Amino acid sequence: MSEKQQVSSSYWMETAPDGRHPALTEDLDVDVAVIGAGIAGLSTAWELTRAGRSVAVLEAGRVAASVTGHTTAKVTALHTLVYDKLRRTRGPEGARLYARSQSEAIERAAGIAGELGIDCDWEARSAYTYACDPGRVDELRAEARAAAEAGLPATFVEETGLPFPVAGAVRATGQAQFHPRKYLLALAADLVEHGGRIFEDTTVLGMDEGEPCRLSTTTGATVRARDVVVATHYPIFDRALLFTRLTPKRELVVAGTIPADQDPDGMFITPDENTRSVRTAPYEGDRRLLIVTGEHFTPGTGDPRAGVERLTAWATEHFPDLDVTHRWATQDNSPTDTVPMVGLLHPGARHAYVATGFGGWGMTGGIMAGSLLAAQITGEEREWSGLYDPRRLKPAVREAPSFLKTQAKVAGHFVGDRLRPSPPVESLPPGEGAVVRADGHHRLAVFRDDDGTLHAVSARCTHLGCLVAFNSAERAWECPCHGSRFDTDGKVIQGPATKPLEQRDI
Repeated sequence: MSEKQQVSSSYWMETAPDGRHPALTEDLDVDVAVIGAGIAGLSTAWELTRAGRSVAVLEAGRVAASVTGHTTAKVTALHTLVYDKLRRTRGPEGARLYARSQSEAIERAAGIAGELGIDCDWEARSAYTYACDPGRVDELRAEARAAAEAGLPATFVEETGLPFPVAGAVRATGQAQFHPRKYLLALAADLVEHGGRIFEDTTVLGMDEGEPCRLSTTTGATVRARDVVVATHYPIFDRALLFTRLTPKRELVVAGTIPADQDPDGMFITPDENTRSVRTAPYEGDRRLLIVTGEHFTPGTGDPRAGVERLTAWATEHFPDLDVTHRWATQDNSPTDTVPMVGLLHPGARHAYVATGFGGWGMTGGIMAGSLLAAQITGEEREWSGLYDPRRLKPAVREAPSFLKTQAKVAGHFVGDRLRPSPPVESLPPGEGAVVRADGHHRLAVFRDDDGTLHAVSARCTHLGCLVAFNSAERAWECPCHGSRFDTDGKVIQGPATKPLEQRDI
């Protein structure tokens, strides 16, 4: 892959002002500590600050720079093909609550953007779930009926603004899209202005659920809080065993400019072709930024470089005037029983909360989670609290086959990856990495940089001990079991791992 094709930073990260916050260096007492400064964490913290609580946000990296900084940023309640399934598994009332809660998140974000005067490229758009295969038309019609019955302004259509014919699509009007980082940096600034505190470069290592709760951090400082919210995308604490109910996936993004008159005027997604998602964003002059997503894979598996090439080819085939400017990747976690998990962390929890499992729809999911968690912490309730409750059992049991499939994959990696033959270190070309066997049995993750220098770290993920694998498109070590990611020197890029891969000599 050429340097131009290498996966790099996202458009959102490049085009939003970068406000930095200090690391936590001394002990702190607050009403609520929020771990994670993505859209779920910042939305929760903002809501609680406005409710009069003292709040501290603890972020291992930078604000809105991890998953949220690499999203496609659709603000929609039409989540591919979810409503017909919810109607069957949760009943009509469950589908209605899902639609209402996600739609209220759109209204909430629009209201906040207006109240704070945030210039975040907010645009009203219709959302479409489409298919080109005529064999899926009945499925789309059923989804349109279920979504409409749940309360969405949804209909089945046979034509879209896409530059190719479709067999059919579900269209939901009244949806939106925005620049996620501009929105969240403004939210963070307003949070601080109203007394909230944000600490970057502060990784939380441990949590004692006492009264108050106590959080230990890599900086040596301790945070004491009555309530704690774990909003780290993938929970960094496994005491609720939520990791057994989440499946991580990584997805590639190709973006570039097209003439404004070629804008398909909508937000589109299909479950076919290993997923294809299309939307545009404002750009300069008479051009729009086209954003195409797809080619999802489990972290640490497959060949992302080939996926980038396929996605780029698809985008340029359908939009011949596309001038590709950016390629990046995003990561999501899907729950085995379809619905995100937002609420008390585990059955014995009294003051520890979690928000996770948004299944690729973290914009509305994160905003909804902020509103829901703030209500629960301040003693209010929402009618959809039970739907999202992480402690739910019946839905998890009902979808046990998905759960067992997920765990079988994890077990396969835990055992099978240790039996995989390792290449000789001498065969590694610059820019590549591989897991090799040292001293006959120890596994090392070895990377050769562009200057030919070798960098070696332990190949055991510090989360639960699975072996990592190398993602050559992003030059990162990835855990295929639970999605932790590390740079070539072992530093944590993405959790649930909180500790780096140990340095090794080679």
